[in-house]
Amino acid sequence: MAISQQDVEHFLYREARYLDDREFDKWLECYAPDVEFWMPSWDVDDTLVTDPHQDVSLIYYPNRGGLEDRVFRINTDRSSATSIPEPRTGHNITNVEIVEQQGNTCQVRFNWFTLYYRYQTVDIYFGHSLYTLDTSGEQPLIKKKTVVLKNDYIHHVIDIYHV
Repeated sequence: MAISQQDVEHFLYREARYLDDREFDKWLECYAPDVEFWMPSWDVDDTLVTDPHQDVSLIYYPNRGGLEDRVFRINTDRSSATSIPEPRTGHNITNVEIVEQQGNTCQVRFNWFTLYYRYQTVDIYFGHSLYTLDTSGEQPLIKKKTVVLKNDYIHHVIDIYHV
């Protein structure tokens, strides 16, 4: 079924809020079991790599199981990237565009930036994301998420809550 621009925006804002509020279990509910979550890296020619199976990726999970494992590690303090003090984030989303709708599938593109605070320092991450949403249910589910990080330099290990 078709989804409205407003419903897409509300869904994206809710997903971002779950990250900011560290409600990672609710955040996982935004994702289909067979979701592909990919953050490609930039190659030496300043172009994005094209194959997560052959090229180095900043983040790659071929399904929700990888995301669930990541959330488990964050929630149980089994992650050096999220040790005390816990980071604080503020996700900001702009320029939301429904690129295409066909049947129960919706392609979405949007820009984002995230303010990240830890150790008395604020870092800014920015880029754009491409989502494929399954709109067949009561709430949309993310079937594919590609995150293009545009920072040239990152100070820390990048994680799911940065983007």
